[in-house]
Amino acid sequence: MDQQHDGTSRRRILQVGALGAGAALTGGLPAAAATTGIASASAAESSSSAAALAGSGRPDPDNPRFTLAVVPDTQYLFDLDRGDPAPLTATFKYLIEQRAAENLVFTAHLGDVVENAQASEFAQADPVFGVMDQARMPYSVLAGNHDIDSSKDDQRGDSAYLRTFGPRRFRRMSTYGGSTPDGYNSYHVFRAAGRQWLLLAMDWRPSDAGFAWARKVIAEHPKLPVILTIHDLVYADAGDPVAKFSEHGDRVWEQLVEGNDQIFLTLNGHYWPSGRVVRKNAAGNDVHLHITNYQDRYYGGSAMVRLHHFDLARDTIDVETISPWILAEKPDRRSVLAEGEIELTDPTNRFSISIDFTARFAGFDPEPARPARPARDLVIPGTVAYWRLDGAVGSRVVDHSGRGNDLTAVLLPGSPADSLKASTEHHPDQPAHASWIFAGRKNPARGGYLRTADDAPLNRLTFRSGYTIEAFVKLADDGLDHSWEGLLSRMGTGADAGKTGSDPSEPVVNLAFSGGRQLQWAVYPLDKNDTFTNWGHEEIAGRWFHLAVVNDGRHTALYIDSSELLRNPATPSNGLSTTGAPWLLGANHYANTIEQSFAGHIGELRIVDHPLTPNHFLTA
Repeated sequence: MDQQHDGTSRRRILQVGALGAGAALTGGLPAAAATTGIASASAAESSSSAAALAGSGRPDPDNPRFTLAVVPDTQYLFDLDRGDPAPLTATFKYLIEQRAAENLVFTAHLGDVVENAQASEFAQADPVFGVMDQARMPYSVLAGNHDIDSSKDDQRGDSAYLRTFGPRRFRRMSTYGGSTPDGYNSYHVFRAAGRQWLLLAMDWRPSDAGFAWARKVIAEHPKLPVILTIHDLVYADAGDPVAKFSEHGDRVWEQLVEGNDQIFLTLNGHYWPSGRVVRKNAAGNDVHLHITNYQDRYYGGSAMVRLHHFDLARDTIDVETISPWILAEKPDRRSVLAEGEIELTDPTNRFSISIDFTARFAGFDPEPARPARPARDLVIPGTVAYWRLDGAVGSRVVDHSGRGNDLTAVLLPGSPADSLKASTEHHPDQPAHASWIFAGRKNPARGGYLRTADDAPLNRLTFRSGYTIEAFVKLADDGLDHSWEGLLSRMGTGADAGKTGSDPSEPVVNLAFSGGRQLQWAVYPLDKNDTFTNWGHEEIAGRWFHLAVVNDGRHTALYIDSSELLRNPATPSNGLSTTGAPWLLGANHYANTIEQSFAGHIGELRIVDHPLTPNHFLTA
């Protein structure tokens, strides 16, 4: 699913001085056209600047957020004596400067580096890319039709392009994996978000041998997600950003993309305007195909760069497009046209893509399921009750703590016999690989729940030294009203415990979900005459989560998936009031009358008589 990225720009305004004099606009007019002399001067300046920037930080290969930079057709910047290397120099210096802040792991050029495939043009481009070399910034380059003899495929032989951007240039690069014997196709492997990624940089016109090589490279890296960069694949018409396959693009799809499930994203230039499309491959999975090119815009595209911000925690790629060269110029010195090119914020050039990376990559690199863990390994010191709903419904649920707090099942009057059902569904981090389904209903109350025995030791505990209660839960996604359904409750009311504050008919202990599916922990502490309530945020029905309630003897905090929530009282409170009555799992009560039972899955629940930190939760 695509959605427009409409958040505040994360762009950091550059310091003009960091980019060097060659990056600036002069009096609102373009800098001088690139000549060999200018290119040479730029090279000397680039070398010293890049060396200074090289120490500006390194990306974090394990951070789930990382950035892939994409630079499309720069050909008008290197067009005999009509170009200007300053914009691309500024872009590369910006990427170097931002590598740590943006966690920028790789840069891909999409071809058409130069306009006329002339050696003199590559001589101008060479030192600009040298900025990246000096800073040890990994990148790839591929041949566009303007870089070589476009009438031939990758068997064309020697060329000025190959002498400048052939394998020799990349051999010292940490990401470089290899090239075809002809030198026109290459691949890189970079590490990001805790895993390796493979990027193919394919020629303008790969031969059959080139495609065979690419398939072999993919086969030799069977668990790596693949990004394909190539000059010609899809195009978009003005006014219609939905991309279409070119004639050559159909061949690329058939020879390489369709049958290789590892390819999930393709990037190409050549055509303009920009656009994108999603197409199903032979495995039935989405492939995102993007055309990116700005050469038709002001100043030959001003070396605009498209930043793909991958976020594997959010299962999202956020895409933005900027011109570091223009961004660096002082606002009062920008020309009218330059002002409009600082960044592109239309839905075609700034957007978000939702990708469930785990599911998308499961066909070639499935995430290993966490093995089940025996109950004895989770009975830590201080465990007073530990219930795993992994047995047959109707049987006694054993308290694995060994404290004798076993549970028995109860059906509310008039409830169907299958109101409680066993299931193999479970949270991925749950020690027991099973759960029970609770079919709770209200008005009238129907369903089932579990309770401790009247004489269970747990009934008498007051937890003066604190406590930790944690559970694995999935709320029912059936569209019915389950407001204020109880997950865990203690029979007995505030009045029964001698508490007169708030509503004395409320339970002495109640862990429930509001009408908005907000987690609520409402209790009568030992040292207070009133209820104390912690609130969570709205939970998503139909999705497993782990919850925890932690009290350190003075304060209580709620956690969802090991993340501490906000609305936790700062006022101290101690212990839990009790009337010696049973605990209920999967139900709550009002004035000692059970009004409804839980609706959804419960996997297991553990109670410990002291506070735990998240690294000691059941999810650890």
